[in-house]
Amino acid sequence: MDTLAEALPPGLFAPLPPGIEPAVPVPGYPNTWTHTPAQPLIRRPATRTEVTGPAELWRKLPCGESNLAVPAPGKVAMGQLMHMSGRVLDEDGRPVRGAVVELWQANAAGRYFHPIDQRDAPLDPNFVGNGRVRTDGDGRYAFFTIKPGAYPVPVKDTWWRPPHVHFSVLGPSSLSRLVTQMYFPGDPMNEWDRILTSLPDPAARARLIAQQVHPSEVGDGWLAFTHDIVLRGRHATPEAP
Repeated sequence: MDTLAEALPPGLFAPLPPGIEPAVPVPGYPNTWTHTPAQPLIRRPATRTEVTGPAELWRKLPCGESNLAVPAPGKVAMGQLMHMSGRVLDEDGRPVRGAVVELWQANAAGRYFHPIDQRDAPLDPNFVGNGRVRTDGDGRYAFFTIKPGAYPVPVKDTWWRPPHVHFSVLGPSSLSRLVTQMYFPGDPMNEWDRILTSLPDPAARARLIAQQVHPSEVGDGWLAFTHDIVLRGRHATPEAP
């Protein structure tokens, strides 16, 4: 543990090191301008309810939606089948049990199943693109899905978002939520993505890129990737706008 963290009173965390939080708003990505506060945040002490509740959040947010690729018998999503798994860990490497992990993504054509996405790309009737699971006793989560496609950002200076997956991790209280994104190794568009490059620290950017599992370990039915999500500390998974 860092010396600074050891010197802090119980219940307080060391500040995140510089470079692992995104620099927002992101130029050329309009959504970050509308979703980023223009004024400094007002600090308000958290109450016991906010720090400890709601209890058993996974009961209020039903989990078990782990198979996005086969929503019903005989109905298979279009695209490269993919198994995505990993662990949710705290800053000391301990598993975070019972965390709610949500995933959402575009389909193989790079289009979201959402009315706001009106791009001229096909929708897949067998792919909605979102799921929710609960981590087990070892902090593990897993989804069976398809590899998402890339898509252009509709701005004057056009750029493309590489294939990526959105994650939301909800811990034991309403205040403990991480929203982030995961990228795929070796994609040349990763270097162009203004969301990924909004993180100044190269090591922090690397923590948003999954690791591919060798086909010899999973067979020829689908690709497999692993991606651990670390909460707090110097090796934390960065937030993503």
